[in-house]
Amino acid sequence: MFRLQKDMSYLMPVHFGGDRFDTSYQARQKATMLAVTFETERAALERYIPEELELLAPEVKVALDQLTEINWLGGGKYNLVTVSVPARFNGKRDHVDAAYPLVVWENRTAPILTGREQTGVPKIFADIEDLHVFRPYYATSLSYEGNTFLSMQFEAGGPITGTDLERMKLQIKSLDFIGWRYIPKVGAPGADLSQFIHFPQWMEVERAYGGKGTLQWTELSVMQNPRQHHIIKALANLPVKKVFLSILAEGEVVLDTTKARVLE
Repeated sequence: MFRLQKDMSYLMPVHFGGDRFDTSYQARQKATMLAVTFETERAALERYIPEELELLAPEVKVALDQLTEINWLGGGKYNLVTVSVPARFNGKRDHVDAAYPLVVWENRTAPILTGREQTGVPKIFADIEDLHVFRPYYATSLSYEGNTFLSMQFEAGGPITGTDLERMKLQIKSLDFIGWRYIPKVGAPGADLSQFIHFPQWMEVERAYGGKGTLQWTELSVMQNPRQHHIIKALANLPVKKVFLSILAEGEVVLDTTKARVLE
């Protein structure tokens, strides 16, 4: 009969076996990141921040990551769009500043399942276009069953170089997340598991470009997107006071999943 092994890490379905836990392993992938950050109203944004966290600034970052040459997917690729805010976890033991992801859309099943189960990242599915590039213009869109709900555009300026590039590398190097791993009870309200996770990750930037970025949300009906329409509506209704940072960066993203830990 199948028996769990103490030095193995498993994902469902468990009975087909797992992987030996290797603390030296890192997930690596080539990345093109298009990020637009805007200021919003604090009160409107805090409606979506768990009471265990502190919102450090009323800022929302919407970032497309186009990932290729992914080692843990045998050289495969996928796209994701993260909507995150700067937050702080102040616990009895831990005091951590990192990005708190409100939602992460991805267009491939494997990273959705692993990210949700292992690190509490709120990943859900969407169709995400590869970047359309007609220099200096870049664009992508997110849709569900043919219904577009987010469009991102970017007009690149010149490359960021010298000390400005080194400063930019420091600003966007850390991509650490505070995840919220929430497992609902079976047949009853409430949670069987609710814990916050520190998930270390970073980007080793090779090139970066400043420019002008824009976001366009389109609210969908219940029929068009029955499980996500309320998420899209909430984000679409956040006031945009000003867009203060738009960048396009290229490099390598490193996920250090084995260093993730429960925050207390």
